[in-house]
Amino acid sequence: MNTEIIVRVVDCHIFRWENEKPVFLLLKRSKNQIYPDVWQCVTGKIEKNETPNDAAIRELKEETGLTPISMWIVDQVNHFFEVKSNRMNLIPVFGVQVDSTNITLSLEHNDYKWCCVNEGIDLIMWNQQKQGLFNFHHMLTKEPQKLKLSAIFNKK
Repeated sequence: MNTEIIVRVVDCHIFRWENEKPVFLLLKRSKNQIYPDVWQCVTGKIEKNETPNDAAIRELKEETGLTPISMWIVDQVNHFFEVKSNRMNLIPVFGVQVDSTNITLSLEHNDYKWCCVNEGIDLIMWNQQKQGLFNFHHMLTKEPQKLKLSAIFNKK
């Protein structure tokens, strides 16, 4: 049996500027969810007839109540293998800027935290999400050309 390769979920790193430095939003999964008490970025499944970037925006709104003002493709594609279904998941990674701190959590999460990149990397469990956060931070702070070329939209 061949292994299926599929794009069915997205990762989305959320930030806002504070004192001219990016701070990132992490969400803590609820106890009744898969991966309980794990800190993560916004993640979610892509719905039928939905693009990955549209899924990221929808998941952002569903999980936090926030609206994006800018969005980028992060220079990374995450992946993980599911043994039971024999499929390799490829995960597009996005970065999103917001300008509000008014969070409305969905039932999927029970806590949130705004933090610097180093604290975020320490809190996140999954190595590829850690790397995605690092890569996005690097784009924001050290790679203006890459950031410009990776923009999906910029409303600011």
